[in-house]
Amino acid sequence: MIRPEYFYDLLQKRGSDFFTGVPDSLLKNFCAYMTDTAPEDKHIIAANEGCALALASGYHLATGKTPVVYMQNSGLGNAVNPLLSLADSDVYSVPLVLLIGWRGMPSVHDEPQHIKQGKVTLSLLDAMRIPYVVTAESEDELNKQIDYCYAYTEKASAPFAFVVKKDTFAPYALKNKTSSDAEMTREDAIERIVLRSPKDAIFVSTTGMASRELFELRVKHGMSGANDFLTVGSMGHASQIALSIAMQKKDRLVICLDGDGAAIMQMGGLATIGVRKPDNMIHVVLNNGAHDSVGGQPTVGLKIDLPGIAKACGYAHTYSVEDAASLEAALANALSEKKTAFIEVKIRKGARADLGRPTTSPRENKKAFMEVLRRNV
Repeated sequence: MIRPEYFYDLLQKRGSDFFTGVPDSLLKNFCAYMTDTAPEDKHIIAANEGCALALASGYHLATGKTPVVYMQNSGLGNAVNPLLSLADSDVYSVPLVLLIGWRGMPSVHDEPQHIKQGKVTLSLLDAMRIPYVVTAESEDELNKQIDYCYAYTEKASAPFAFVVKKDTFAPYALKNKTSSDAEMTREDAIERIVLRSPKDAIFVSTTGMASRELFELRVKHGMSGANDFLTVGSMGHASQIALSIAMQKKDRLVICLDGDGAAIMQMGGLATIGVRKPDNMIHVVLNNGAHDSVGGQPTVGLKIDLPGIAKACGYAHTYSVEDAASLEAALANALSEKKTAFIEVKIRKGARADLGRPTTSPRENKKAFMEVLRRNV
């Protein structure tokens, strides 16, 4: 295994002192070490991977140095445009060190949303002509890879990637933890929303813990999960799935269960919802100020006014709540007003240690969900 501090020091010695990206579970130990160690102005957890590439490019333009950009391989989709139209040697030729978590690696068990991405990760890098190594598991071999990486970035002034397998980094526990004094956990909040919503309400839940908790809450209460679309991947896009369903099924209430990291990642979606103003949509953002499912690194969720942003985008009614009673009151108001509503629910970090995963496949979820949408209410 590679000690996070060892890898960090190797990068520092080569002049790479700026880090930006979106946390990933395979990189969580290294990300945690960066969060605890790097100066605040030298580490930015970006809204999305494209933003991270832009931040890194700006740092290079200002300093001439080679920055580090980290992401899960699913984030390559957000990164392709700036990699090819900004950093590429045919355009501005920006030297970058990419650190990419390899979810869905062939022959390694993983969740359905990672399977295809895992199969094509190396092919995508090949197609973009970005040289890479699969990160070594020994520190001696890592030294050789670092030499190879910087020999390339210095000569070509272009990106080079380290692809990181599961369990490459040695354990490291985040010390600089953000916390919320909120009363509810995410699961508490979802349970109250589900139990106090109409039985025929349609739910679209974001990737990560929220979809897992929604699935298990249905089982706990003996309820069908057919009304729920569990967006197991596509971080940041649940609200737009919900919007489109609401626009096509105007006789159905659609509730989007979103997260702060996901909402921030694709914040432009709020403007689309606010302009379209579906009267049958409630957008709930469960805000704990953290990327909870990939190590707990902070988001800016608790430092910005999410309801104010939603209001400025055109949502008819916005709320921010921190306790169960306020959540129930806000939900009751949103249900009675029947206008586009936004509810920020401030929650505690963390999830049950025994939280499971959906036992239905994405295709099974889709089939049951579409059958529900076809029915007349």
